[in-house]
Amino acid sequence: MTAYATDDLLDYDEAMERFDPVLGLEVHVELSTASKMFCSCSTNSDAEPNTNVCPVCLGLPGSLPAINGKAVESAIRIGLALNCEIAEWSRMSRKNYFYPDMTKDYQISQYDEPICHDGYVDLEVDGQTYHVEVERAHMEEDAGKSLHVGGSDGRIQGAQYSLLDYNRAGVPLIEIVTKPVRGLGAKAPEVARAYMAHLRDVMLALGVSEARMERGNLRCDANVSLMPKGSDVLGTRTETKNVNSLRSVEGALRYEICRQAAVLASGGSVRQQTRMWQESGEYTIAGRDKSDAEDYRYFPEPDLVPVAPSREWVEELRATLPELPAVKRSRLKQQWGFDDVEMSAIVNAGALDLIEQTTEAGCAPASARKWWLTELSRRANEAGVELAEVGMSPAQVAQLQNLVDDGTLTDKLARQVIDGVTAGEGDPQQVVDARGLAVVSDDAALGTAVDDAIAANPDVAERIRGGKVQAAGALIGQVMKAMKGQADAKRVRELILEKLS
Repeated sequence: MTAYATDDLLDYDEAMERFDPVLGLEVHVELSTASKMFCSCSTNSDAEPNTNVCPVCLGLPGSLPAINGKAVESAIRIGLALNCEIAEWSRMSRKNYFYPDMTKDYQISQYDEPICHDGYVDLEVDGQTYHVEVERAHMEEDAGKSLHVGGSDGRIQGAQYSLLDYNRAGVPLIEIVTKPVRGLGAKAPEVARAYMAHLRDVMLALGVSEARMERGNLRCDANVSLMPKGSDVLGTRTETKNVNSLRSVEGALRYEICRQAAVLASGGSVRQQTRMWQESGEYTIAGRDKSDAEDYRYFPEPDLVPVAPSREWVEELRATLPELPAVKRSRLKQQWGFDDVEMSAIVNAGALDLIEQTTEAGCAPASARKWWLTELSRRANEAGVELAEVGMSPAQVAQLQNLVDDGTLTDKLARQVIDGVTAGEGDPQQVVDARGLAVVSDDAALGTAVDDAIAANPDVAERIRGGKVQAAGALIGQVMKAMKGQADAKRVRELILEKLS
C-alpha cells in the first residue's frame, strides 16, 4: 500500500488486534430508464452538455414534477431482491441544500418513509457467511455534473472556473443504505467488496441498471469507524465518497482502518469527515468535516402524491424476479464442482456470468475459470476496465479453448491469440490463420529441429541413450525455442526417444 507521508498508518494486523471495525455502506444505483425521474427528458448523460434538460430538471419556477412509474417498479424489484419490506405508503421529500449542480437548491428524495426497508443480504467470503442488514432503499434524483478547470487535482479548490452539465440532473437513483455492520473483524474490507459485487450482480440480473462502477452507474459511500476490542461504543466514522470499483472499496476501507487505528493508538481523536479515495496512490485525503446534526430541512414534496403500491402489484413484480445471484452461485458451484474459495474468487472478480456463458458455449468450467481469472483478469486490471470490457467475449474464450483441446494451440500460443482478439483482429481462428500461430505437428519439420537439437547437445543425447529419459526435457526446450513455441511438445518427445532409443 502506498500512502503520502501526511498519514501515519498502523499495520493492518495490529489494527485488527486492537480494534473492531464497524461499516456502513451507502450505495447509489443509477437506473437504466429511458426518461428521468420526474420529467420526460432522456437519461443519456453523454449527449452534448445541457441538451437533455427541461424546466422540470432545471428547477425553473412553475414547473411540476411527475414520478416515473418505471423507476418505482425498479425500486420495488430491487427491494424484493434484497429481502426488504415494501412500504404500503411512502412519499417523496425535499432535501434542501445549495450546490451549483443542483439547480433547484433541493433534491427530491425520500426521508422517513422510504419505499423499501428492513432487508438483508447474506454473503459468503472464504467459506464463511456474513449477514448484512439493509436499513432502506429509497428513490431520489441525481445531480448534474461539475467540471472544475484549472486546478491541480480536478477539485473545486484551486480551480480557475467550473463548468456545469445538467444532462444527468434528474436521472433516477436508488440509494441502498445498510445498518451498521459489526462483527466482521479483519474480513471487513473483503465483505464490503463482496457486498458491492453482490449488488452489482443483482442489478444486472434484474436488468434495472448497467451497474458499471467505472461509469458511476453504481457508486459507494463507504463509512467506517473503529471500536476498541471489548467495547460496544461506536467510534467516530469517516465517509469515503463515490468509490467506483470493487478493488477501491476494499482498498479505501483497509486504508481508513489503518489510518484511524494509528490516530487512536497515538491518543488522538478521529475527525468525522468525508474522505476521497485516490486511486493512483491508494490512499484517502480529507474532504469536509461532517456532523450527525446536519440539517437538510426535509419536508414532504408538495407537488407529488404519495407512492402506494398495491399488494397485488408487489406480488406480480415478485413473480417477475429472475434467479438471483445467491441461488445462482449455489447452483453453479454444485454444477461445476468448485469449492468455496474458487467460487469466492469468481464472484469477487465479477466473472460468474462470463464463466457461465463460456461454459454454455461449450467450454469446460475449469478451463473457462482459468482464462477469465488469470490471463483476462490480468489484462483487465492493467487496462483499468471491468472484466466484461476486456475485449473478448465468452464465445471467443470457448473457441480459444477448443483450439487448445484439439491440439491447434498450446497455452502459450493461446495467449498470443488473446493479444490478437483483444486488439480487434477477429475471432480466435482468424487470428491463428492471420498470424500463423498453429502448433506444428508435421514429422518432417519436427524431425529436422530434433536432429539439430541432438547434434547441438551430444552429452544430453548420450544420457538419454543411457536410459535417463528425463533428460529429454532439455532437448524439447531447445526444439520449442527453435520453433518459437509452436512445436507439438508431445510429438517432439516421441521423436527424440525414437531417435535415441
